[in-house]
Amino acid sequence: MCILFLAVNQHSDYPLIVCANRDEFHNRPTRDAQFWQESPYLLAGKDLQAGGSWLGVNTYGSFAAITNIRINKQISSNKKSRGELVTMALQPNSIIDFEWLKKHSDEYSPFNLTYGSLGKLSCYNSLQKTQTPISDGFHAISNGALDDVWPKMAKGELQLEKLVSSNDAVQREELFSILKDQTQADDTELPDTGIPMEWEKKLSSIFIKSPNYGTRSSCILLQNVNGEIEFVERTYDEKGTQNSESEFGLDKF
Repeated sequence: MCILFLAVNQHSDYPLIVCANRDEFHNRPTRDAQFWQESPYLLAGKDLQAGGSWLGVNTYGSFAAITNIRINKQISSNKKSRGELVTMALQPNSIIDFEWLKKHSDEYSPFNLTYGSLGKLSCYNSLQKTQTPISDGFHAISNGALDDVWPKMAKGELQLEKLVSSNDAVQREELFSILKDQTQADDTELPDTGIPMEWEKKLSSIFIKSPNYGTRSSCILLQNVNGEIEFVERTYDEKGTQNSESEFGLDKF
């Protein structure tokens, strides 16, 4: 997962709106979002290489999503897959909490984990070993700290705020249009995360398109005032062309 935008208690009909893109190598095997046969309470896509996920919900009313944190140093290849944190956080009676994460997060490459009940989300930053409640308002989470002001984070957050504030009804296509934005940042605005400038530029757009690595899927999650959830995932190929769309509904909790 590369970027999430959240609107918390900013719309009269939808107290929670999540828009998210997953960026990954195109040759990494993946299963589209579905209820898992081995864990029927879990709705998420699946990384078929390591077995975890990047974003999901469960039938108990919990949500989890992970983004990697880019840092300017070599990362050990012996770390556990960060995707297992998502599935662990969505287990019934999950052991994942702030104390567990502080103790175990160094076993994984750097990450942000957004997790908790849909009405009380938090973001844990493994580099800072801090956990921040997701307060009412608009937020962006990507490959730095929560609410860092990277160009694509600021742009998507502002677009979501304008969309939610100016419309009585939330239009799904308008939310997906935020996630399809391929505009790259000006060189002077790029963050320095230790990768070559060419890649810093490519990764500066909300939707990333390149032959080997890019946006593999987009997800919209809407929770209405009755607690009911709409979950929609679209997947894309290396050309940025949509491959599939999956839609699910979960009853109130």
